[in-house]
Amino acid sequence: MDPATPAAPETSPEDLIMAVERMVRYVRQSAVTGGLSVAASAVLGRLGREGPCRLTDLARAEGASQPNMTQLVTRLERADLVRRTADRSDGRGVLVEATDTGLEVSRQRRAERAHALDLLIAELSGPEQQAVRVALPALARAIQDHRPPS
Repeated sequence: MDPATPAAPETSPEDLIMAVERMVRYVRQSAVTGGLSVAASAVLGRLGREGPCRLTDLARAEGASQPNMTQLVTRLERADLVRRTADRSDGRGVLVEATDTGLEVSRQRRAERAHALDLLIAELSGPEQQAVRVALPALARAIQDHRPPS
């Protein structure tokens, strides 16, 4: 390190989580297409990324109760953002999938969030921008690779 460059202040895990929470809240609030709640947007995004899903699996993945997920899917269905289809592998089962409209709304919301994040990053210094562009994908990889304890 260059002696003329001051050392970065020590950042506690609590400081980091507060920063992440603020950033996530800011970016989430920037997505307005479709007027969706955070939960509805998360479900639509998951269906867009992962494809059709059983309602019970969707509830589990989103940390919601099955009755709450049923209500949310019903609202999304009424808005023509998702549809229920028969599970071909199990005739008794039902899958929830995003409609073309739902996929487009999800794409637009992702673009709005990306734009908001890009504007935030543009306000940083060059070294800070580089640090964010390295750190965020690294954290995403760590999350993807993380295996919760059984």
